Amino acid sequence: MNISRQLRGLAYQVFYGLPLPVRRHVARAVSPKFLVGAVAVIRDSEAAEPGRVLLLRQPSSRGWGLPAGLLKRGELPAVGAARELFEESGVRIEPGDLRPGNPNAILHPNAANVDMVWFGWVPASSTPLVVDGGEVLEARWFPLDDLPPLTWPTARLLGIYGLGPRAGELPPSVTVSDTAPTRPASAP
Repeated sequence: MNISRQLRGLAYQVFYGLPLPVRRHVARAVSPKFLVGAVAVIRDSEAAEPGRVLLLRQPSSRGWGLPAGLLKRGELPAVGAARELFEESGVRIEPGDLRPGNPNAILHPNAANVDMVWFGWVPASSTPLVVDGGEVLEARWFPLDDLPPLTWPTARLLGIYGLGPRAGELPPSVTVSDTAPTRPASAP
């Protein structure tokens, strides 16, 4: 592990150790009025339906979540999703290989955060997972029909796309019956 990764991990631990109101204030002070993030829902291209999904365990959470993070100023959402996926799990996907969710943007209930959601497929058996131990403690593949305890935002987001324990609990603004992108024809 190099020094910059160790410092970044330490900075995340310090940041997540701050009280929630202080973290929000810091994030709002250095970010635009709306916090815009990118979320990557990565599925195992080798698994039979319902398939498996990549989840992360972070020190700040009481459950498992999806690879996600804030976009850098001027960063394209697919580029941000691919960057966050690689930084948090070691999984590399080209931004052009990610498919936008439908809907692509999810507004959080507090209306201060927007997540751009992207779907990708990789072969789990030949894709090593690498975590830094600071921002992310563990990355694992889970069957969609046997998920571990999820963070509330992850359960809600997956539910919007008809996946996980909250599948079918779509908010009134989502009217598309089949919202999660299907496996691309080129996937194994």
